[in-house]
Order: sequence, then C-alpha cells, then structure tokens
Amino acid sequence: MKQYLELLNNITTNGVEKESGRENMPNTIAIHGTMIKHDLKNGLPLLTTKKMFYKGIIHELLWFIGGETNIKYLVDNKVNIWNQDAYRWYLKHAEANGGEEQNGILHKNDDGSYRVHSLEEFVSEIKLGNLHTSDYGTYKIGDLGKVYGYQWRNQNGVDQIKDIVEGLKKNPYSRYHIIDGWNKADFSEMALPPCHLLYQFCVRPMMLKEKVDWLNKNYPMYELGNWTVENFKDVEFEYNVPKFYIDLCMFQRSCDSFLGVPYNLVSMSLLLQIMAKASNMIPGEITWMGGDTHLYVTHDEQVKTQLGREPFDLPEMKINKDISTLEDIENLKFEDFELVGYKFHPAIKAELSTGLKKK
Repeated sequence: MKQYLELLNNITTNGVEKESGRENMPNTIAIHGTMIKHDLKNGLPLLTTKKMFYKGIIHELLWFIGGETNIKYLVDNKVNIWNQDAYRWYLKHAEANGGEEQNGILHKNDDGSYRVHSLEEFVSEIKLGNLHTSDYGTYKIGDLGKVYGYQWRNQNGVDQIKDIVEGLKKNPYSRYHIIDGWNKADFSEMALPPCHLLYQFCVRPMMLKEKVDWLNKNYPMYELGNWTVENFKDVEFEYNVPKFYIDLCMFQRSCDSFLGVPYNLVSMSLLLQIMAKASNMIPGEITWMGGDTHLYVTHDEQVKTQLGREPFDLPEMKINKDISTLEDIENLKFEDFELVGYKFHPAIKAELSTGLKKK
C-alpha cells in the first residue's frame, strides 16, 4: 500500500520525538491526525513490502467477535501478540495478592514457597489449560479484563455486534451503526484501554448500472448475452442483487505505525467484509483515522528497510461461507477465509513494545 508507505515517510520527515506516557516504553516520533482511505475493490490492504502474519489478524478478529478476553484461544493458534499484555495483567493480580498458597495463581517452588510465574511459565500454563483462578477474585490465568471482545459484545449489557447486524437490515441508512470500545467506567478492569476504539459502518445506495454490472459478474447469461437495465427488474429479487455499498470508518487513538497499523488496516477490512456479507451488501471503502500516529525510535532501521521496497499488487480475501445471521458470524472459523494472490517481500522483525519491564 503506497498510502501506508507515505504515512511512514511523513512521520519520519515531519514527526517530533516525544516521551511515552506509559512506563517502560521507548520514545516515539509522532504526528497527529492522519488518514488512509482504501477501496476494497482494489484488494485487501495487506502489506506486500514485508510478509505479514495474516493468520494472526484473522484469529484476533474472530477472538474479538466472539467476545473472548482470555488469550487461551490465541495461544492455541500460535498468536502471541497479546502474551505480554496478559502477563502484565497477571503480575498485577498475583503480586497485589501476595505470595500465599491461597492465591491460587502462583508457582510453587521446590522448598514449598511461592512466587509469580515467569512469562515463559505463564504461557506454558495457558498452553496446558491450567487456567487457575485466583482465590482473591474472578481473575483467571490468561485473562485481560474487559478489553475489546467484552466491549464489543457486552458493553454495559449491550451487544454492539448484534445491534449492527440487526440494524443494517432494519434501517441501513441509520448513522448509529457504531462499535464503541472507549468505556472509561471499565478502564480499571482492562489490561489496556482500546487503541482502535470507534468503528462506524455507513451505507450508500448502488446505482442501477452498478447492480446490473454485479449481476453480469456473478450470474452471467452466457449464450443469451448480458443482463441489461431493461430486463434487470425481472430478476433483481430472484438473484438477491445487493442494494447497497457499505463503508467503514475507524478511529484509532494510539497508532504503532510499524507493527500495529498494518494489522489494524487488514482487521477492519475483514470486519467490513463480514458485515457486508451478513447484510447482503458490497464492501466498499475503509477510512482509517489516526490520533497519535507514531513510530517507536527502536523501529528506525526497520522503517528505512521497508521504505526502500516497492509494493506488489494487493491480494484478495475470500470468505467461503454463507453468512446471514449473528450466529453465522459467531461460527466463522479461520478455515473459512481464503487469501488469494499474496506476493510479498521478506518479513522485517521488530520488537513489540507493551510496557512490560525488562529484567
């Protein structure tokens, strides 16, 4: 995506170095108020200037949609991007409750004393399914608190995904098709407040010619010639021709532009595809808006490498499953997604900064 490379170049050229507002985090080079627009008819905005772990993006999105807040599902699918945040949350609970046997979530030493698990031991416990619950509360090993999935599916008792699925069918032109994760009342119960915090789905009508073009692409007449404006009305309902495009705007307050933003662009695109399919609409444009848009100073060399590469054509993502209900969405699996035509440059490794104190 050339727009993304232009964003990186803008930050490196015009950004200002700032201290991080969080402990144990490197300084950033930042600009404020940024935007990337992309029409999905031109492909999935999956970076080609470095190999992307697209499986992790799909699994994380399904995890969000499922309302999950424990990293067990992610760890089982070899997605480790949340491990350190979950471990920070574990340390908060374990250390606050003291090194007692009754804690229930500590590691027992050979001499009978107790200590917190190391990060490696913590992840191992999750892999083994030893999701012990603290005797001091509802915390369970691997929990993150009321993060994305909780807010999406149960914000103050409201299922926001359910509302959107139903709302797009009942009142497509409504301006209320919003997922809001910025629930300050729950901040004390979150391992990390949401970075990508506000999504709005907006619908626009398809023109008659666009509907006819869609019909010819998906149900060609072959020997009888093409469908035309004149005969379209006779078959519009028979072939369930879509009436709308659906676009998605997303605001992200804090943007790790080398590691995080590429994930966010793809994740919001897949969410748009899912909602479009569930409502029989055509996925249109994504508009990504960034607040504090930054590069960590530790990513300087990686950014230079990426800016020196020429992008390939974008791939396409297919969802090979019929979706029409909330239950259909909830039952989506990784295997239902098919990435087509992904050509990429080699991966560029970079450290993920989470605020976990280094030993």
